[in-house]
Amino acid sequence: MNKLLSLGLVVIVLLFSACSTRGQRVYSSQSYAPAKSYSSDKSQHSSVLDKKTYSHPTMRPYVIRGIKYYPTVVSVGDRFQGRASWYGPTFHGKHTSNGEIYNMYDMTAAHKTLPMNTIVKVTNQTNGKSIVVRINDRGPFVDNRIIDLSKTGASKIDMIAAGTAPVSLEILGFETKGKKKIPSQKELKELPQNEIVSEFALQIASFSKIEGALKMQEMHDKTDGYRTIIKDVETEKGRIFKVWLKGFKSEQEARDYKEQGHFKNAFIVKED
Repeated sequence: MNKLLSLGLVVIVLLFSACSTRGQRVYSSQSYAPAKSYSSDKSQHSSVLDKKTYSHPTMRPYVIRGIKYYPTVVSVGDRFQGRASWYGPTFHGKHTSNGEIYNMYDMTAAHKTLPMNTIVKVTNQTNGKSIVVRINDRGPFVDNRIIDLSKTGASKIDMIAAGTAPVSLEILGFETKGKKKIPSQKELKELPQNEIVSEFALQIASFSKIEGALKMQEMHDKTDGYRTIIKDVETEKGRIFKVWLKGFKSEQEARDYKEQGHFKNAFIVKED
């Protein structure tokens, strides 16, 4: 009897030992296809999103624990930094946010705002090891965590034991179902023609509410060939949404543009 009780306690502990926190999922008895991996070659992925993606339900704002998240469109080459976590057995066989069945052996991941099927290169900054994953879920809804990796993904960059790790993310492209989407001539012309490597940007505004930032971003995106992004920053006084103008090839170019006076009270910032 004592052995049965001990076994039951072990099972309970395992069920509640998830590495990330997300909403309740529904189990499925669906059988799994062979685990799939993804190439780090950008040419193997579409460089633009399918237009249907923009209106897909997974791109609508949603609220978790009182915080509203705004899924956003990103471009190939965009980079981010943060802390990664991972999720495994507790969620294996449950539905992900886009309706797929989570397979902890696949090279997939969860992100709070990236479009579903975004292909991301994840580099563990403690050891330099990298993997390529596809976004198919939402999360992790824990402060200071940027991405939740599958168990296999986390294992490949040696972060299983630690549970979390500092990582950098690079957007490689977007996976489309069926034949790879070939960008039209118009879409190709709208894509960046040169890779911009400068860390410097121009902060042109900041807002306490996302609505103001989104309006400012839309109004000034592609101004003089530059693009706008929104930085969501947590401060002692609450969340601040900063609007940055990016695409400068150097600090001097950003400084020269600032001096032209297009934006009142604008100032130079440096990407962390």
